[in-house]
Amino acid sequence: MNEALLVDKGAWIVTFMASFLIWIMFGGLLVLWLIDGRIKKEQAAHAFLSALFAWIIAEMLKNLIPSVRPFKVYGYAPLTFTIPMDSSFPSSHAAAAFAMAASVWLHDKRLGTIFAIGALLTGIGRILANVHSFLDIVTGGVLGIVSAVFVVRLHLGKLLSGGKSKA
Repeated sequence: MNEALLVDKGAWIVTFMASFLIWIMFGGLLVLWLIDGRIKKEQAAHAFLSALFAWIIAEMLKNLIPSVRPFKVYGYAPLTFTIPMDSSFPSSHAAAAFAMAASVWLHDKRLGTIFAIGALLTGIGRILANVHSFLDIVTGGVLGIVSAVFVVRLHLGKLLSGGKSKA
């Protein structure tokens, strides 16, 4: 756990947005699919695959384009639960959050808007937490949206359902 969080009690809001909100988005997607039933299996598969695809591409880009995290450049403590030591560009969290949000939005505009707000808050949290720059977040967001469009257009969710479902 990051020791800087024990000093500043107000940092917990930023830490929540930067470190935990994305996991609540994933949990919300599971609840909407498995318990509530408002999201169909193919929609959930699209969202999970989009997020995974965006995350993997962002991680690959981080290895190709090394960049220093803002907390190392400016000397501020990172306000995330763990201290990231990899490259900053692009944000994998933003890529996955925006991929999930865009995928849900392509299927259901109202729920997608809620997920988009979560993705925006995740990105803002990553900036306020001193672990990403604005460009890292924007690039991750664009990567996530493109990934979602790609996955939804190709109906990659059919792979998980045996090709039975339709868009």
